Amino acid sequence: MCHTDVHFVKEGLAPYPLTPGHELAGVVTKVGRNVTKLRVGDAVAVGCMVDSCFGCRSCRAYEEQYCLNGAVWTYGGETKYGRAGPDGERTRGGYSDAFVANQRFCFKLPPESLPKTRGDEDASKTTDTKSSLAKYAPLLCAGVTTFDPLVRYGCLDGRKRVGVAGFGGLGMMATKLARAMRCDVVALSSSPDKEPAARRMGASEFWVTTDAEAMKEKAEAVKAQKLTHTKRDAAVYGWQHPDPPPAGSASDSDEATISDDRVSLDVILDTVSAPHDVAALVDLLAPDGTLVLLGLDARPFALAANALVFSRKVVRGSLIAGTKSTEACLEFCVKHGVFPDVRVIDAAKAADALKALDKKNDAAVRYVIDCETIPKRAKRSAAA
Repeated sequence: MCHTDVHFVKEGLAPYPLTPGHELAGVVTKVGRNVTKLRVGDAVAVGCMVDSCFGCRSCRAYEEQYCLNGAVWTYGGETKYGRAGPDGERTRGGYSDAFVANQRFCFKLPPESLPKTRGDEDASKTTDTKSSLAKYAPLLCAGVTTFDPLVRYGCLDGRKRVGVAGFGGLGMMATKLARAMRCDVVALSSSPDKEPAARRMGASEFWVTTDAEAMKEKAEAVKAQKLTHTKRDAAVYGWQHPDPPPAGSASDSDEATISDDRVSLDVILDTVSAPHDVAALVDLLAPDGTLVLLGLDARPFALAANALVFSRKVVRGSLIAGTKSTEACLEFCVKHGVFPDVRVIDAAKAADALKALDKKNDAAVRYVIDCETIPKRAKRSAAA
């Protein structure tokens, strides 16, 4: 379950009736005659989109979420390319006991995600799949949404100082992923009670954004601080000063590490979807730093040009991830054991979980619906 589901349910972002859910994990029960990458019994996941035009420059680059002709979202979208149902219909999401998708938007999960019952060779009849599959579902939204900008802005090789603003579903995955990339992670949240969970997931520091005086001190410390760069920084960002450091100096080494007293952040992933002070986050960036907006807040914000021009900072947006990046994210998470903390719930508790998400998700877990608990529609009698 994703906070986006809350937006759609509360704000009416798609026509009624609406079936939410864009983080799906399950077992293949049937394949079409032209399917080559999956077979019956495979564990599989589906994310936030189910179709795109396949022909524009974005689709050819496997960045289908930016399809120039419009991607088809997993729920609340409108079908128009013939691969997600008849054209002109509304898509319905994963709060369901079955789902049909094009193989391009289906991602095969490793065999260990679907353990077999002893002596049972039919993977579609496996048991004990709920806990193993549940941890994969949130990777298809929260995982890929944070993995993609971390990789794009130079964090995969480590030694970056990464800020994560907001510690909900996206923030939790961002923290775990950045730490697995060997980055120094600072969690920023308006909820002090989330500090233990943030530190357990890999944050080395926790800043309470509602503490105005403390945040002001951090911003002042960033302005007063002088930074050194490594060669890798130069390749990613460019030098702050006209002349590079002398050859052989400490800042010329690829092995240089982040200073213990450093405050500024190289990258900030802003996952907050409620109104907040974006300019205050920009003030925490190092020169050449990047603030990536991930939260969906449609309201405008004010930002003075001086905040960017004099230090070459950048504010960007980023939306989920394309199919190639999604595959890379799944591979990375499996290799490094990076998975969200999940709580599997019955379908009857879905409304309560949505309410919890709307209240900042203080439980610091991702809720995953066991779709086998969805009530089956009673069969009509022969006389009906």
